[in-house]
Amino acid sequence: MLPYINVPFQYVAGALGASTDELKLISSFLLSYPLAALLKRVPDAKPALKNLFIIGSVLDTSLRRSSLILVRVSAFYLVGLFDLWDGVRTLAITSTVAYCIASYVQGPFMPWIGFVFLMGHLSVNQLSRQYRNDPGVVDITGAQMVLVMKLTAFCWNVADGRLPDKDLSEEQKERAIKRLPSLLYFAGYVLFFPSLFAGPAFDYVDYKRWIDTTMFEMPKGSDPAKKAPTKYKRKIPRSGTPAAWKAATGLFWILLFLKLSGFYYPDLFTSDQYMTHGFAKRVFMLYLLGFSTRLKYYGVWSLTEGACILSGLGYKGVDPATGKVSWDRLRNVNPWGVESAQNTRAYLGNWNINTNNWLRNYIYLRVTPKGKKPGFRASMATFVTSAFWHGFYPGYYLTFVLASFVQTVAKNCRRYLRPFFLDPKTTQPTIYKIYYDIFSWFITQITFSFATAPFVLLTMPASLLVWTRVYFYAVIGTALATGFFASPARPFFINKLNKRSGNTAGGLQRTHSNESLAGREPLLGLPPDPQEEFAEIVEEVKAEMEARQRKGMSRANTMPESSTKSIYPRNISSAK
Repeated sequence: MLPYINVPFQYVAGALGASTDELKLISSFLLSYPLAALLKRVPDAKPALKNLFIIGSVLDTSLRRSSLILVRVSAFYLVGLFDLWDGVRTLAITSTVAYCIASYVQGPFMPWIGFVFLMGHLSVNQLSRQYRNDPGVVDITGAQMVLVMKLTAFCWNVADGRLPDKDLSEEQKERAIKRLPSLLYFAGYVLFFPSLFAGPAFDYVDYKRWIDTTMFEMPKGSDPAKKAPTKYKRKIPRSGTPAAWKAATGLFWILLFLKLSGFYYPDLFTSDQYMTHGFAKRVFMLYLLGFSTRLKYYGVWSLTEGACILSGLGYKGVDPATGKVSWDRLRNVNPWGVESAQNTRAYLGNWNINTNNWLRNYIYLRVTPKGKKPGFRASMATFVTSAFWHGFYPGYYLTFVLASFVQTVAKNCRRYLRPFFLDPKTTQPTIYKIYYDIFSWFITQITFSFATAPFVLLTMPASLLVWTRVYFYAVIGTALATGFFASPARPFFINKLNKRSGNTAGGLQRTHSNESLAGREPLLGLPPDPQEEFAEIVEEVKAEMEARQRKGMSRANTMPESSTKSIYPRNISSAK
């Protein structure tokens, strides 16, 4: 750590009531902006120099005036600010072993070997962090979580590059790595400083296209007039304005977090002071605890996304109709989508978007045999991966399990209740739809305030204590709703909806909106419908047992006569 670097942070932390490491982390995000601006100005024709800028070396000794800036860009973050020498070793081990596995291990099991190593190494550090139990101190696990997403995807992309195109989906073809990158390119990908500590994660192909500027080429047949404006003959479009907006938004969320977190903090909810308020106030305070916690992530992810945009990596293309540039390639959260969500799928789908994509593309779809639809095994593998990736605090698992059942209830509500507020012929909202929207938003928000509280409180005793203090309202409500939809009420609603829509064919005729949310892909690893998953497990076990019985009977019927007779003694009297 640099001498005296803690002094200004300690002073500001004392004034704001924040931890020193949290302020240093925010400062590192802000520092990424001028560094990203310099990185963007490295000549397009020198991608190697860009990599060296990122990993903290100097390519050309003639650039002496730039050496103070170039030296230790990523190393300064890890060591200069946080003294994370062990963290440097951890990232070095993780990335080196993953690269060696991708390089030297052949065959279909290579990505799984990489996955087991990366998750195992992360789990060891997660347990170590949990043992130290100091949430205010920045350690390497945050950066390692991001790196695990990047490197597991890297192993799969390398494996895809070794397969013929006919065996790959269109998305896999696009992401496949046909030729293993050099160590310089790989190191730049691993240590990309704007997303080093908190993400967003991205695939190597995106990094490669960004660094060699092929990302910014217009598709064939496009109108040249629609090309995004650039400066100084660079291919990277101007990105200062969208990056500045992201930075301003991120700082707004961070300042709001610092303000609210002083009033709503975890220890308040386990203290006697919390119980001096009435039940409604306690529920509202629980909502504010979740909201203030989300503000921190809104701020961090907005700041890191803005730095990626400034470097050019956030570029997603140009709208051919309007010519407007999209910078949402690495968007990790949609705050308005979360806060205005009226169902669990919208809530989770707008949160930690890149982690959702990673779990879908590299876990959920990868455990599914080719030609088959994903089933409960894919959902379970995704759930376990998501849980282990987050860590081992009991509070995480309380949240995951409850949220899974909440998803089922929400799906049933949208399937059997929401259509009553839509016109059966046009599926357009009726005048009463606004009441359904307000009620579903309210229920979604207070339910997730309850369900995510353990994610903030972390420990089992604290989580159960707080749940007890609000009378387990979300658990009871979820259980009652689950029982309600498992009762004769469900066929009653189906019958009413069919009569309302004039459907005489039987079965529920779903709206387009319901169909759009009927996918089985889990969000953040949460099983979309635990009841259906369990029913599928039972059916599969039954089918397996029946298949074995039939196989056993078939063997018995085809057994040779001599072998059948040999089971019994030839002469009963002699056997005696």
